[in-house]
Amino acid sequence: MNKNIIYLFLFFSSILVAQEKNQKEFTYNEYLGYVKKFHPLVKQANLKLNEAQAILMQSRGAFDPKLEAEYSEKQFADKNYYSIFNGSFKIPTWYGIEIKAAFDNAEGIYVNPDMTLPNSGLTSLGITVPIGQGLFINQRMVDLKNAKLQKTVNEAERNLEAVEVLHKASLAYFEWKKNFSEVKLYEEYLENANIRYKGVLKLIEEGDKPAIDSTEAGITVKSRRLNLENSKLKLQKSRLELSNYLWVENNVPIELDETLFPEINLQNTIKSTLETNNLLEFDINNHPKINALSTKIDILKTEQRLSANMLLPKLDLSYNYLSEPSAFNNYRFEDYKVGVNFSFPIFLRKERGKLKLAQLKVQDSEFILASERVSIKNKIEAQQVEIASLEKQISINEDLVKSYNIMLSGEERLFALGESSLFVINSRENSLVSSQINVLKLENEFYNAIVNLYKTIANPNL
Repeated sequence: MNKNIIYLFLFFSSILVAQEKNQKEFTYNEYLGYVKKFHPLVKQANLKLNEAQAILMQSRGAFDPKLEAEYSEKQFADKNYYSIFNGSFKIPTWYGIEIKAAFDNAEGIYVNPDMTLPNSGLTSLGITVPIGQGLFINQRMVDLKNAKLQKTVNEAERNLEAVEVLHKASLAYFEWKKNFSEVKLYEEYLENANIRYKGVLKLIEEGDKPAIDSTEAGITVKSRRLNLENSKLKLQKSRLELSNYLWVENNVPIELDETLFPEINLQNTIKSTLETNNLLEFDINNHPKINALSTKIDILKTEQRLSANMLLPKLDLSYNYLSEPSAFNNYRFEDYKVGVNFSFPIFLRKERGKLKLAQLKVQDSEFILASERVSIKNKIEAQQVEIASLEKQISINEDLVKSYNIMLSGEERLFALGESSLFVINSRENSLVSSQINVLKLENEFYNAIVNLYKTIANPNL
């Protein structure tokens, strides 16, 4: 069924009902397609990917070249106290090394002696190298590495959130299917009860049955009608619950139309739809939760390396080649400015404490990861056992339904021959109804077990 047909049924059902009475199947696969494409919470989960891209762009900004300029001038009592200009162009690099080109000019009668420059100003080209802290790892490097890793974390978390929405949407679909089948079942038995009631009345008129049989037949009709009304109420509630997951373009919610009915052969297609029929190739290392935890450990280890680097002394060396603008091509390496910046805490208590905390965070996350691996593996195995058991239970109950059907048919033949009673027929039918209702419940549990397995596997890419 294509998209236009679905829209036709969802928006213009009243016109269709007036023209034709045929209901149309709304398959589980089509339903999931709508949830994945249009549901706001799935779209919200997709925002995590955009968020990761923005964080990565922000981190790369730390390596952007920077242009700086500063100018100050003081005039007082017709005197030029000073006129100072400083301009620079800085290029930060990966290993903490910074390259800088600058132009400085200073004029005036009160310029500090150490800032006295040639009349044409002074150009410089230099480099700053961290020898201790910040050479092989620094905050800029850590931020960029972690931003790239965070992209993997956000993608995994997006998958988990999308799977959660699809899981809840699936449970709503299965509940709708169960209640829909219940209504059809009770409609059928209400019709049978009405036919039997009319037949009993006729037999009473002919004197073949006692009048009390009409009371018993009437009780059965009322009981079936009550069961039907209760099932219709549950069906209406499940339709509304299912409608919570039905959206179209521009975030427009829609309601499930009554002319649509759930997939008939869902028991045969659900495993292939959710891709749970072949788990031999399933790799737990590709599980979104495992991916997210593993990547978070990598992020913590990067922070740990940075904390360990803080134990080193801070020692920055800088060299700047100086030249007048007009003589820039005439190299005079004896014209330069050098600098050394050194600092080192005596006890390193802050740095050692930070490193210890980083190590503890890594260990804590590794324990969680190991626990999650085992938990997911065991949960998958338990759910597979549950699914296999439910399949057997459904098969047994379907055999019971066949047996109860045979018993009821035989009892109805005996009743027609006058060798049975209405009480026995109702008893047989009640057993048949109970067994059929039990099949519907087991099928619902079977569908829920499969979608729970799907949630555990956490693969939203259907």
